[in-house]
Amino acid sequence: MDPLTHALASYTLKRAAFPRVTRSVTLAIVIAGTVADLDAFGHYFGPSAYFAFDRTYFHSLLAALVIALLATLPFFFLKPKDPATKSASATIFAATFAAALLHLVLDLCQSSGVEILWPFSSRRFAMDWLPSLDLWLLGILLAGTLLPMLAGLVTEEIGARKKDPRGRIGAILSFAAILLYLIIRSVFHGNAIAALQTRTYRGELPHRVAAFAESNSPFLWHGIVETERALQEMEVPVGPGADFDPGSAIATYKPEPSPALDAARNSAVARRFLLVARFPKASVEQTETGYLVILRDFPDSRDVASGLRVQAIIEIDPAGKILSEELAWVPSSRSFWWK
Repeated sequence: MDPLTHALASYTLKRAAFPRVTRSVTLAIVIAGTVADLDAFGHYFGPSAYFAFDRTYFHSLLAALVIALLATLPFFFLKPKDPATKSASATIFAATFAAALLHLVLDLCQSSGVEILWPFSSRRFAMDWLPSLDLWLLGILLAGTLLPMLAGLVTEEIGARKKDPRGRIGAILSFAAILLYLIIRSVFHGNAIAALQTRTYRGELPHRVAAFAESNSPFLWHGIVETERALQEMEVPVGPGADFDPGSAIATYKPEPSPALDAARNSAVARRFLLVARFPKASVEQTETGYLVILRDFPDSRDVASGLRVQAIIEIDPAGKILSEELAWVPSSRSFWWK
């Protein structure tokens, strides 16, 4: 999820559940709800560092606990000007921990996956309900933040007395709308998966399927189907009147089994890559010194340049010996929006 959505979600959480905390605590809540995304800056240190840090250590329950403790620590030493406004340390810890957990929940609903159980497990979990930038979710959060501000200005202008902290009702309604939106997304995701599983593709049955959310509409999903010979990519419409056509799938055929491909998959870099890749595809090219094998993860978005992606490149001699292996950027993904 993008940093703006995380920041707004944390601020909305503060308004809904902790409306009377001070500005400094509010700042701590927003920081706790966004700081996990610092792992994305690993891309400045190269594809290997990015691959190691993205959605891993900082996106775990243990990291959320540490983030909350660090965010609470300064308040043991800060003395507010008005002691009556001081928030209890337990309240600050609960608020920052809730914000850090909310970050994990939102990212868990996406397709990139998070190692939420690190360091006890390196398995990535992903619900595939939300895109990396969800315009609908962002709109709900913006409405829940801005509309109460406008309403507050109006009530102050006419001299009405405030009964509750400003924005609390709007924040609660925002979370209710987000919960409803996630339920709708989960239902549509299940419908898309069911549609993919019950079709044949160029005469082949599906082995694995996935449906990934699109930013512009919850009624349109990006489907990927793995069959015996190919990876199939297609649009999957859902909802009333939806007509899914499996014949529209674009097939990317797998390379034929070979000793070179087997050797590449057994390399250290490939094993590391395959732990993360959900739909890996391989290309095998014969060279003057042997074979060049490139492993890429099938993109979960139709826009293949929508984010940084990593590929594994392995060179092998004719006898199957590894000559070189590395993680490198997929060239088409270098136009990352925050670089």
